[in-house]
Amino acid sequence: MLRGRGAASVATNTTRTLARMAQDNLTSPQTTASGEWFGHPAQLKRLFTTEMWERFGYYGMRAILTLYLAKHFLFNDTTSTGIYGGFTALVYLTPLIGGLIADRYLGSKRSVKFGAILMAIGYFMLCFGGEAAKPYATIEGQRYEVTVTEAAGSEVRSVEMGGQRLQIVGNDDKSVSLKTADGAEARRIAPGGFQSDGERSQFHIAILLAGLSLVTVGNGFFKPNISTIVGSLYADGDRRRDAGFTIFYMGINLGSLISQFFCPILAESVGWWAGFGLAAIGMTFSWVLFQFDGGRLDGYGERPVGADPRKDWLIYGAALVCVPLFFFLFTNLMAYVAPEAGEGIVGYFLGLPIMGKLMFGTFLLAVPGILIWALAAGNRVEFQMMVAAMVLIVFNTVFWTLFEQAGSSLTLFAERNTQLEIGWTRPLFAMFRDTPASYYLFFAVLLGGLGWALAWFFGNGEDPATKRRMTLGFGVVMLAGFFGMVYARSQGFGSEDVYVMPAGQTQIFNALFIVTLAPIFSAMWNGMARKGIEPSIPVKFAIALMGVGAGFLLLVWGAQFADAQFKVGLVWLAGLYLIHSMAELCISPVGLSMITKLSMARIVGMMMGVWFLSIAVAQYVAGMVAQVASVETVGGQVTNLKVSLDTYVGVFTTIGWISVGIGAVLLVIALPLKKLMHGVS
Repeated sequence: MLRGRGAASVATNTTRTLARMAQDNLTSPQTTASGEWFGHPAQLKRLFTTEMWERFGYYGMRAILTLYLAKHFLFNDTTSTGIYGGFTALVYLTPLIGGLIADRYLGSKRSVKFGAILMAIGYFMLCFGGEAAKPYATIEGQRYEVTVTEAAGSEVRSVEMGGQRLQIVGNDDKSVSLKTADGAEARRIAPGGFQSDGERSQFHIAILLAGLSLVTVGNGFFKPNISTIVGSLYADGDRRRDAGFTIFYMGINLGSLISQFFCPILAESVGWWAGFGLAAIGMTFSWVLFQFDGGRLDGYGERPVGADPRKDWLIYGAALVCVPLFFFLFTNLMAYVAPEAGEGIVGYFLGLPIMGKLMFGTFLLAVPGILIWALAAGNRVEFQMMVAAMVLIVFNTVFWTLFEQAGSSLTLFAERNTQLEIGWTRPLFAMFRDTPASYYLFFAVLLGGLGWALAWFFGNGEDPATKRRMTLGFGVVMLAGFFGMVYARSQGFGSEDVYVMPAGQTQIFNALFIVTLAPIFSAMWNGMARKGIEPSIPVKFAIALMGVGAGFLLLVWGAQFADAQFKVGLVWLAGLYLIHSMAELCISPVGLSMITKLSMARIVGMMMGVWFLSIAVAQYVAGMVAQVASVETVGGQVTNLKVSLDTYVGVFTTIGWISVGIGAVLLVIALPLKKLMHGVS
């Protein structure tokens, strides 16, 4: 699967396929420019850093997006997770069109530049959220303004009623109590009689949706085409290709790790604008590095031979027209109202937002339609291989639907029902308080060491003068980072008893585990292959499905050890991400490589399109699954943490066992499915 932070082997298979498809159309010199970088073409360094900063922007933004929707705009969980799911679905869908346009008209280089500009503008637009929405409650048809106050280190929501301020407290039976200052219940509202919402600026909502629309369009131009350029650096048969892609995709992991650490911190301590702003700066760096490459990429990713340059502006204009189109899809998504019970499957489908109808409709027509065509146009072996491919595509969709809860329901679970304190930082923070100078010394050494490592890494293969300039440049960046930590100190950072991880930062676990485990899994698969005991592709898919289910069930089991505030230890959430990362490494490395091997030669491109469509559908359905875990909030805060925990545990238990069951079914049919694959491995 072409995932932003996926394992290197995943990226290798995917981009190798894309490169082969594009190679005939692109004019790419196969000779290496003077100078090398760790034994690879020098151009790889520029592409590495470009991709690193682009992924820095995307994953930094993604880490805080759901929380931003729920806590700043005060959208309910259904709307927040719906927007998130729709956004990520379009992010995976638009590269289909962007890759096609690059191959036929613009070339990869122009496409990447255009996409980078759109994405940077989109991220900057997310910085302008305006004032936070003002919460209010509708109680039995009458509206009351909700006030937020601090009490005992936590926020309290209350309303003015009958001349007194009453605290809003949710009950286990989903009724709501209004309590006086002494804790006495002044009034109890039956379930359904209390509704909360927020008074939002429609102007700033429009900016939000326009920003997301720009990012989705820009991503379509950027994401598929920079990988194609990497492939064009190597001549056919060059054994360095796989290692080159491994290095390239380490840039993805590095970018996501750094941004998922810093963007949530800034969003939490400074403001949402700062988190999105850092993501936007990262995306701007990506564009600058690619736009002003000093001729390093001349001859790579150029316009296809015979393409008419006069069509460029028509293509750019058509892409910008897609922005209001996506804007409309988002607004339609936000207006979705769940159908009444008893309307049946047809009523449910007809009630879906337009985005849902398009994705489900296209996918449900494409799968049987292509199989019918394969039966009529192909021979027996070709048809059987196509059946195997389609079956695996469907199971793959289930996997990513559940895996992609990370950015929605699991992030909200981390915010509401997880102990986010990092215990081992207690002595470190005590040292910061007792010896203030140690804070500055710690970050001076940390950032200085990082600057040196980056200068060494990127200076490899450069002449001494260039190395000196790089060292100076990284020194300036690290110095700016140091002053940033000085500012953070002035705002109170480091004065707490222990470091409390922002909820959005918990998404970093997956990237950490992927970086750590990818080499181990690669060596394991290779070792098993040499002994002839490597699991077949269907078995790997089955293990992955059972693994993603087991991750949820581990978290459910850990929920029984929740504290008095109904919060689960962080170790259980980290354990879920560990198991999910291991499951990802079972299913990711086969991806597009498997599809291209099983597909009939005449429709390989179409099958790749179905593959990416299935991933987009999975992202959309992931948002729908997260909506099932919606919890009642007032002013962005859960009214009853026990109800919240029970809701998440119920949903995670259901999807966990469903995933294990589906994986078991695939394991049972793995042998006949392997026979249909006719030796493809």
